Amino acid sequence: MFNKKFLNLFYIIFLGAISSYSLPPYNHFIINFITFSLFFIFIFKKKKKTTHNKSFFQYGWCFGFGYFLFSLYWISISLTFDQSFKFLIPIAIILLPAFLAIFYGLITYLFSIFYSKNVITSFFIFSILFGTIEFVRGSIFTGFPWNLIAFSFSNSIYFIQILSNIGTYSFNLICISLFTVPALFILRDSRKEIIVCFFFILMSSGFLIFGHIKNNNFNSLEVIKNSYRIKAISPNINLDRFYSKQDELKIINELIELSAPTKIEPTVFLWPEGIIPDSYLRDMNVYKNLFLSSFGDDDLIIMGLSSIETKNDKNLFFNSMAVFNNKLDLIANYNKVNLVPFGEFIPFNSILGLIGLKTVTNNYQSFSSGVTRVPVNVKNSEIDLNLLPLICYEIIYSGKLYRDNNFDYIINISEDGWFGNSIGPKQHFSHSIFRSIESGKYIIRSANNGISAIINPIGVVEQQVEFGSTGYVELSESKPVKPTTFMLYGNKIFLMLILVYIFLIFSFNRLKHE
Repeated sequence: MFNKKFLNLFYIIFLGAISSYSLPPYNHFIINFITFSLFFIFIFKKKKKTTHNKSFFQYGWCFGFGYFLFSLYWISISLTFDQSFKFLIPIAIILLPAFLAIFYGLITYLFSIFYSKNVITSFFIFSILFGTIEFVRGSIFTGFPWNLIAFSFSNSIYFIQILSNIGTYSFNLICISLFTVPALFILRDSRKEIIVCFFFILMSSGFLIFGHIKNNNFNSLEVIKNSYRIKAISPNINLDRFYSKQDELKIINELIELSAPTKIEPTVFLWPEGIIPDSYLRDMNVYKNLFLSSFGDDDLIIMGLSSIETKNDKNLFFNSMAVFNNKLDLIANYNKVNLVPFGEFIPFNSILGLIGLKTVTNNYQSFSSGVTRVPVNVKNSEIDLNLLPLICYEIIYSGKLYRDNNFDYIINISEDGWFGNSIGPKQHFSHSIFRSIESGKYIIRSANNGISAIINPIGVVEQQVEFGSTGYVELSESKPVKPTTFMLYGNKIFLMLILVYIFLIFSFNRLKHE
């Protein structure tokens, strides 16, 4: 009996682990049609045989543990740069997947409570619970919407165009249903199951047709030549700058050389997150003459660096994005709102700080969170732009990035070197593609030790500096795109889709009784 239970749990962990290979950078989404269907068949048949619910939490937890263990192992690499963190590596490899798996445990536990012998009803209940709990995972506490199963389709550019109308969470809900459809066909006991299967196949075909039409419409738009350029730099500077005394002037000269300013055409230069580690925003004036001699009067420089503010006799540190002119006058700045737990701040710091835990990315106290995120106006005599600033991790949030949609471009700066030569930076980059389609905006991304790119409003990467390479990408022309449906209504659409699923449950139950 014990051996059988052990084999069942191992089987489910295996299904979750295999599912992780559907995610970027592998994108073998076909896997999920097998793993999700087998998982659903397993819990559906188990529930048929027992009235006990407690064991169902284990089933979901095991699936989630396998899934997150194999798709998030790379987070532990960030602990290898500081000797004092290395003892935490085994904990990080196991603890984070174990924690995130709790959400999947809740899915199957609730499924066992709301279970119906009608396989169609159970199918929709499973989808609703999975989609809703994933939404909760991305929202509560600081939220961690990493590796939603929807990202399996990151490379299927036509199929994911529907994001512009329904957003990532709605698309994720539909993906869960789609991947579970083979189980519905296998467990069928009437023609109604076949009708549901056919409906999702038809919907998928509709997504592809919509994607082709949207792609063709975008390609037919007139290209507008801008009076300025936006140049995103990918310097690939080693992370040693955070842990050993580096020649900051040398780093800045490298950045200027790579930026290759011409002083002829007005240019906005975008430098990565935290690229100048030893100077605060208020200290940058010491480099005034260097910037004045290197950049033109109509150039603007956007960079990531730390800033410090004093409030109530206490110093607050911020991970900031600052906009300077060539005289290093501050034009605008933004303080990061969504901070990385343990990377930029210590949760429950009053307790965990007592045992010596500190943040990974700096040697002082936790960063403070910025108050709000609004588009920043970047303006001089030749340039007048509204840019939505996103620092690193902030790009992973769907439907929570803006209240004011009056901006021209999304700019994203990042430091992906914390995760080495792993799948992490590739997964991070895939979120940018989803955000561009949702918002219908160009994304200009500058990443150190990561992927810098220009991504257009339909998610096509127009220019890219390959991972591990040095260079820059440049936006000098663009196509005007109207605000997307999702940009206007956000995650209200997800709630509407949940109501549609509930309506379908009642409809099929009514058909059964009739």
